[in-house]
Amino acid sequence: MAEKTQVELYSLKELDMIKRACDVVVEVLETVAEYVKPGVSTFELDLIARDVVKKRGARPAFLNYRPPFSKVSYPAALCVSVNSAVVHGLPKKDQIIKEGDIVSLDFGAILDGYAGDSAITVPVGKIDPDKERLLRATKEALEEAVKACVPGNFLSDITKAIKRVADKYGVYPVKNLGGHGIGRKVHEPPFVPNHMEDFKHERDMKLRAGMVLAIEPMLALGTSEITHNGDQWTVLTADGSPAAHYEYVVAITKDGPRVLTQFTKGVFDG
Repeated sequence: MAEKTQVELYSLKELDMIKRACDVVVEVLETVAEYVKPGVSTFELDLIARDVVKKRGARPAFLNYRPPFSKVSYPAALCVSVNSAVVHGLPKKDQIIKEGDIVSLDFGAILDGYAGDSAITVPVGKIDPDKERLLRATKEALEEAVKACVPGNFLSDITKAIKRVADKYGVYPVKNLGGHGIGRKVHEPPFVPNHMEDFKHERDMKLRAGMVLAIEPMLALGTSEITHNGDQWTVLTADGSPAAHYEYVVAITKDGPRVLTQFTKGVFDG
């Protein structure tokens, strides 16, 4: 059982501040998505993200961030995870995007003391039917998970929603990864597991108005198991099958879920 941790409850005014940070994240991701094309390196995408966030007067939340699981700080602003990379993909000059790839972009920003965070998966040109099915499943899992974000429900209701959609499409929620609280910091309690088995060592809890959660289903075509490559960051599917990742920041209010990451350019429709 995980140690009990304090979960912040945010006021309506603070939710507006978090949304401002989320607006920056959305602008960065929508801009970077336009450059996800064959021949572009993942390193170039990171440079674009840094430029956009700087122009908005915010700072990248992931740059030099060191989470508890790592001995080193993350050296980039943007996570770029290609094909079998699930999350935390480290941008590299020699990683060149190709036709048929799927590219997950994950970005966080800090603006005026509040954080935003979101992720999208971008198809590169024509992708195969299995990858199309995976993207549909992951987007639908996010939509259903958001519906579970109401006071009186539990964290596990979010995870169950992800599982139902994954089962429907014959894909797999990855283990040991998930969403999180967000507000003054980009990563706050609670952890929101993507896989039901993770509740064996993570505490379930009732959802309350004022909680703000980054909901981020990560689904894979072939397995729930993960591994790591040699760069100390990139998380891969254990069987090498493709993975997809979508993320919203959602405020839990007495009137239901309020999505604070509002995309406008159809990046969720690609």
